[in-house]
Amino acid sequence: MDKVTEPTLLKKGAEASLQVAIWNGRKVVFKTRLPKRYRHEKLDSDIRTYRTVHEPQLMNAAKKAGVPTPLVFQVDTKNSVITMEFIEGKLVKQLLGSLSATEREEMCIRIGETIGKLHAHGVIHGDLTTSNMIVNKEGRVFLVDFGLGEKNTELEAQGVDLHLMKRALQSTHYRFAEECFEAIAKGYSSAIGEDRSKEVMSKIKEIEKRGRYVEGRKDEAKN
Repeated sequence: MDKVTEPTLLKKGAEASLQVAIWNGRKVVFKTRLPKRYRHEKLDSDIRTYRTVHEPQLMNAAKKAGVPTPLVFQVDTKNSVITMEFIEGKLVKQLLGSLSATEREEMCIRIGETIGKLHAHGVIHGDLTTSNMIVNKEGRVFLVDFGLGEKNTELEAQGVDLHLMKRALQSTHYRFAEECFEAIAKGYSSAIGEDRSKEVMSKIKEIEKRGRYVEGRKDEAKN
């Protein structure tokens, strides 16, 4: 019989709720995927079951790539719950603004190395933001929330993944977004290789041009 203290809500998102508790003597996070009433019941159940199984698989693949992720202790497909290690630390989102320029650059290089390792082993995170990165007391950067991730080695997927990171920096850390992304690109290149890194950065520019074209067409349609 599992021994669990009363869970405390940590975060409630659009797809899942996160609760913290002591489970069999360990501090853990319960990630519960919530039913979506707008979806057909059977389809909704299938989607939640698939993602509940798929996310730990991606986290395991990330670990094999040398990327720190929480340990997964239990997967409950019936209730769409993943029980995983609680990482003691701070979100990168909370840290970046309090660091010196040198410290910020060093951290972003580590983040870039982490993403590069992930991509080099064919794993796409799917939601690269500073809210999904935790720095523990040893300074290791843990990636969390692989719910939108996939196994994919294609250039397009890697470009989109890093483009999301760039957009997240621009919206949340706009004062030093450019310098942060330059440092991330530096770390990324060291992990995935200079040639592949250049291809991915070129793909990001292409994605940005596409976005500007779409926005331009929307503006024309309004006028």
